[in-house]
Amino acid sequence: MIRLFSQYISPKSLLLAALEAVLIALSLVFAVRLRFWNSTVAFQAYTDLPHFAWQAVVVVLIFQMCFYCNNLYDSHSTERRDDEALRLAQSLGAASLLLGLLYCLAPSLLVGHGVFLLNMILAGGFLLLSRIAVDRLWLAAPAQNILVLGVGPLASTVAREITARQDLKLHLVGLVQETPASQGQPQMVFGHPLVGAVAELESLVEKHRVSRIIVAIEDRRGTLPTAALVRLRVRGIGVEDSHTAIAGLTGRVWLNTVRPSWFVFSDGFRRSRRTALIKRTLDICFGVLGLLLSLPIMLAVALAVKLDSSGPALYRQVRVGWKGREFEILKFRSMRVDAEGKNGAQWAVVNDPRITRIGKYLRKFRLDELPQFVNVIRGDMSFVGPRPERPGFVADLREEIPYYDERHSVRPGLTGWAQVEYHYGASVDDAYRKLEYDLFYLKNMSLLFDCAIVFQTVRIVINGKQGW
Repeated sequence: MIRLFSQYISPKSLLLAALEAVLIALSLVFAVRLRFWNSTVAFQAYTDLPHFAWQAVVVVLIFQMCFYCNNLYDSHSTERRDDEALRLAQSLGAASLLLGLLYCLAPSLLVGHGVFLLNMILAGGFLLLSRIAVDRLWLAAPAQNILVLGVGPLASTVAREITARQDLKLHLVGLVQETPASQGQPQMVFGHPLVGAVAELESLVEKHRVSRIIVAIEDRRGTLPTAALVRLRVRGIGVEDSHTAIAGLTGRVWLNTVRPSWFVFSDGFRRSRRTALIKRTLDICFGVLGLLLSLPIMLAVALAVKLDSSGPALYRQVRVGWKGREFEILKFRSMRVDAEGKNGAQWAVVNDPRITRIGKYLRKFRLDELPQFVNVIRGDMSFVGPRPERPGFVADLREEIPYYDERHSVRPGLTGWAQVEYHYGASVDDAYRKLEYDLFYLKNMSLLFDCAIVFQTVRIVINGKQGW
C-alpha cells in the first residue's frame, strides 16, 4: 500500500496521473508531426529544445490541473464510463480556455499553427483509451491479502474501513480471534469470516498468502502473539497497529478507539522552528499577494452585500486561535444583521434561514472568507490549520470532547483538513468528527501536506461544494 501524509493513496490514481502526463506530452508531439507530416525540417524546428519542452510542460500541467479539479483522479466519482467521458470533455474545454488566457499573457508559450486543435483531439482519444485499459488492468491485478487480529468492535471498525476502500485493492481474508474456536462457534463475526486463532497465525499467513497483519486486539495483556509477529515481521510481512491503520484508511484519528498512549508513542506531531518560520513567511507572502489580487473581487462583493441587505459589508467576530488567544476574524456579512439577536450564538447549518440571498453564494464559493487575508498577514491565522471557533462553543466543546484544546497548538487556518474532508459543522457530534480530522492534520503537519490541502480547497471552491 502506498502512503502519502500517513494516508493510504490509491495506486490506480497515481498510475493514471503519471500515465496521462506522458500521454498528453506524446499527443503534443504527435500533433506537431501530423501538422508538419511532409516537412521534417519544419517538425524539427518546431520541436526545438528547450522551448518546446516548456510548452509541453505548461500544457501537461494545465490539463492535469483541470482533471484534478473535475475529480478525474478520484476513483469514487468516476464509476460510470459516460460520466467519465463527460468529465474528460469538460476538463479539456476548461484547459483550452485557461491555455488561451495564458497564451495572451505569455505569447512565447503559444502552441499554434493548428497544433493546438490536433493536440486536443489526440489527447482526448488517448486519455479515454488509457482509462479503459487501466480499468481493465486494475480489475485483473491481484489484491493484497490482509488479516485482522481481534474480533471485538475495534476489529470490526478496521474490517469495515478496509472493505470500504476498494480503490486500494485490498482483500480482507478474515478475523483472527485470541482463543481457539469452540465447537459450534459461528464462522462469521460482524459479517466477516473468522479464519482461526492467534496460535495458528503463522500457518494462516502461509495458507492465505497474507502480506499485512493489522493488530486490533482490545486487551493485549497475555493475548498478543509477540513471538509469532516478530518472526513474520522479519520475514517481510507488514504488521500495523489498528489505530494507525484506521487513520491511514480514513484520514482521521478515531477518538472513540484511540488510547492516550497512541498519541505519546506514535510517529508524527513533529514541530520545528525552521518549518514554523518557513510557514509564517509563506503566510505573509501569499497573504499579501492574495489580498492584492482579490481586492477587485472584494470591492464587488462589498457592494453586492450592501445592495442586498441593510447593515455593514464587513463582519467582525471573536474566535479562539493559537494558544487559546482570542482575536477578531474578518468576514463579509452573509447573514441578516439580527441573525443572533434573539437566540445568541448558534451553529451555522446548511440552508440556514438567517443567510441573505447574496450570502448563499458567498458561502458556496467561500467569497465571505476573503477578508481573512488580513488576519493571515496580522498573524492571527495561517493559510492552513484548524478553523477557529467561537469562545462560547469552545468552552462547551472542551468539556465534552477529549483533546479538543490540542487544535489550538497551531495557528487556525483559512482552510484545513477537516474543511476539505467534512461537511458543515452544525452540532457537537460534527465538532467531534472535525476534531478527528484536525488531529490527523496535527499528527502529519508539513508544508507539502499544507500544499495538498490548498489544492483540494481550490477544487472545492471551483466546484462550489458545500463544506466548512
